[in-house]
Amino acid sequence: MRRTITTDLAPKAIGPYSQGVENDGWVWVSMQLPIDPETGMMIDGDIALKAAQVIENIESIVKEAGGELSDIAKITLYLADMDDFADVNRAFERYFTSAPPARAALEVSKLPLGAKVAMDAVAKID
Repeated sequence: MRRTITTDLAPKAIGPYSQGVENDGWVWVSMQLPIDPETGMMIDGDIALKAAQVIENIESIVKEAGGELSDIAKITLYLADMDDFADVNRAFERYFTSAPPARAALEVSKLPLGAKVAMDAVAKID
């Protein structure tokens, strides 16, 4: 049965969509931006710090669904500038120390709210 995932530990949706949706143990996390859930504002800092905030937002949604970072099977990474790829990898190395998820990385011309990095994720919770 389909279940909507909502948590105050991740930014509220900025449109008509859910933070996440769970169905039969699969969790689809909507695109997350480097927004501090407490302030609702984009964080300052370098791209690695911004990527870390995005991962923490994803983690909060997956945890609300009953999972953890290690349950994430796939992340899609959206970058405003592919030259930031190596710096974003620093954040991934910090959060995914063993068995990192599959990942796709795309350079896009524009992200919501002028963000430089965004991600969405799919997790499988047993």
